[in-house]
Amino acid sequence: MKKGATLADFLENTTNLDLSKVILSLAEGSKIISNLISNAGIADILGVTGETNVQGETVQKLDDLSNKILMDYLRASETAAGYLSEENEGIVTLHENGKYIISVDPLDGSSNIDACAPIGTIFNIVERLSPAGSVNDADFFQTGNHTKAAGYFIYGSSTILVITTGNGVNGFTLNTENHGYYLSHPDIKTSENGKIYSLNQGNIEKYEEGMKKFVSYCSAIDKETSRPYSLRYIGSMVGDVHRNLIKGGIFIYPANKGEKKGKLRLLYECIPMAFVTEQAGGKATDGNQRILDLQPVELHERTAIFIGSKNLVDKAHEFLNG
Repeated sequence: MKKGATLADFLENTTNLDLSKVILSLAEGSKIISNLISNAGIADILGVTGETNVQGETVQKLDDLSNKILMDYLRASETAAGYLSEENEGIVTLHENGKYIISVDPLDGSSNIDACAPIGTIFNIVERLSPAGSVNDADFFQTGNHTKAAGYFIYGSSTILVITTGNGVNGFTLNTENHGYYLSHPDIKTSENGKIYSLNQGNIEKYEEGMKKFVSYCSAIDKETSRPYSLRYIGSMVGDVHRNLIKGGIFIYPANKGEKKGKLRLLYECIPMAFVTEQAGGKATDGNQRILDLQPVELHERTAIFIGSKNLVDKAHEFLNG
């Protein structure tokens, strides 16, 4: 499809009506969130609510608002059955006869709001397994191989939806004049190599030796391989993965020394980002196993992640397992 196509027209040609309704509902919600972010400083919605979420993290006012906005729009779609969010302790049944299950990080990187750094919304969509009625945990415990659509909205210099329905990756930019999403980045392909590595290098002493050696490899001088690579780290998964998807690179959030799980959430951060990245020609693992092959066993399960350009992920594996 050519640049300038609307999101609705694109979905009409690439997926079924029920899934289109879910995605368009997320898109409508994102427009409200984008506007709130743009006006956060003058709308008294910066700062914290005074509560903590299920992860034990302080809830930003915009976290809470974004979560409620997405739930409302998805409920109105009548095709969204179940909802899981970083901001909710358990699952929520949105519509008993709905077909799809949605896992969401409503506002990834929200601690960066005050600094005007890129933040985003991440989502993953699968078909429900349960019969009509209330959804259950098993509906959400599906590997990434069962994903029907995944993507993210990034709120930065512009608001962009990056999405895949399992047949390539496309980006849609929000037009601030008529508030429509239009195809701006057709058929996104990420570089196999890349020259950017993204991680919190300040935590390097917490990492395993193999991880330290990979960081040393990235920062070493070697003209033949165009090293040193550039260290770029925003501190929001959406911001870092999006940049590396477009420019080529690797985003790493490893488990600390002696740990296995890492910090980022499997269902609503790592699986959707891995699905997008693989569809763009990249790779995503937990350091050993493909992210999309991991079997979820907890709603808010955490994992390590190595995601981005294929050859950089493979190189990281050499050091981790060498």
